[in-house]
Amino acid sequence: MSTTRLPGSTVATLTVTTPSDREVRITRVFDAPRAMVFDCWTVPDLLKGWLHGPDGWRLETCEIDLRVGGTARYVWRHRDGQAMGMTATYREIDRPSLIAASELFDEDWTGGETLATVVFTEAKGKTLLTQTILYASQAARDGALGTGMTSGMADSYGQLDAYLASLQDSAKGAA
Repeated sequence: MSTTRLPGSTVATLTVTTPSDREVRITRVFDAPRAMVFDCWTVPDLLKGWLHGPDGWRLETCEIDLRVGGTARYVWRHRDGQAMGMTATYREIDRPSLIAASELFDEDWTGGETLATVVFTEAKGKTLLTQTILYASQAARDGALGTGMTSGMADSYGQLDAYLASLQDSAKGAA
């Protein structure tokens, strides 16, 4: 198992491990309650507030049918017009602690369908997010890691950090 730590913007670092020859595990702590982090992961309007790709990419389409057997559809668009899409099918949902879904990108750069499991664990008002991605093969996993995927995830999670802080500030102002 290898471990890589990437700097996070505020609360924590993104930790990336390879617990098996086909898996990548990413962990990150967020300074927000678990239910709020879960909602930011599953409510389309909230996802559009933070789930952007690298510079120039925005989440344009986000459709979610959050039930076992339901699907999600994501399309990111770059400012140059290029698009990247992904479809997911939910296999397990336990709000607010777990989501498991099979995922497949339109242009299958991941070597086939992946199984992504996200666990949300709360402790003292903070949430530990643990995302495990199981690839079809070691070559697919290694290829995904070679794309810069983890630095992109670190950026996105930094955006989620800022978005969660703004949601909490808004909630305090409304109280």
